Amino acid sequence: MNKRLVSLSVNGRREQLALADNALLVDVLRDSLGLVGTKQGCDGGECGACTVLVDDQPQLACITLAAGCEGRRIETIEALAVNGRMSRLQQAFHEKLGAQCGFCTPGMIMAAEALLRRVAEPSEAQIREALSGNLCRCTGYVKILESVQAAAGGQE
Repeated sequence: MNKRLVSLSVNGRREQLALADNALLVDVLRDSLGLVGTKQGCDGGECGACTVLVDDQPQLACITLAAGCEGRRIETIEALAVNGRMSRLQQAFHEKLGAQCGFCTPGMIMAAEALLRRVAEPSEAQIREALSGNLCRCTGYVKILESVQAAAGGQE
């Protein structure tokens, strides 16, 4: 198996890693960098639990080759909290009970974060579309939608 030195920008930090050509981003984040907020769910790009942002766009880390992210900005759920304080979106998920078991939550939040960076006050339809690739097995999605709406509206 061939390995090569890959330079990745993860959560604002430059990381130099020797990676196999077939190394998946989810494995590099979790196993090499210890960023376990990104969840490994289906391993096939179907559940959205592994959603991260690559250049501000939601990307499924379980089907993304890490080497393909060289020269791009990768953000995980760990990047959203600043100085131990949750972001407005994370706080809204907490207050509005948008997380049940919590497994899908990092992926949901990252998909919603990408939307809120593009659209300050999205409609319910826009939120549903942005989250359409993220599955939750615990809820009926009502609290998740309410959480995103609360963060968008700036409700604290």
